Amino acid sequence: MAEFVKPMAEYAASMVEAIGVLVIVGGSIYSLGFAAVHAYVSGTSESTLQAVRQRLGRGILLGLEFLVAGDIIHTVAVELTFQTVGVLAIIVMIRTFLSFTLELELTGSWPWQKHADTDAGPAVPDA
Repeated sequence: MAEFVKPMAEYAASMVEAIGVLVIVGGSIYSLGFAAVHAYVSGTSESTLQAVRQRLGRGILLGLEFLVAGDIIHTVAVELTFQTVGVLAIIVMIRTFLSFTLELELTGSWPWQKHADTDAGPAVPDA
């Protein structure tokens, strides 16, 4: 049974990681194309820059999620040792930190604050 599961898990992990890379590359290409069209239509570089950063950041975040999933599949199903679990933990921590900082930069709030802000409506500054 293990002779069948291990190659399938390696293939699945490789496919999920490839999807992650394609999402990041596709998001980058889409962001550049959007930048060209948006700059031509609007003519303002400030709004174009903000819109491109939003789209590029979302593509990177989604791609990172796929890459983490691929690493988890590979570690759990293919090479389950203390060393690979430690490496996976470090990779997940780094990618989680990147995801949180990208989310903070894109939305201006931490991921766990997003639901509270949308439920409460727009924030009103204190006088």
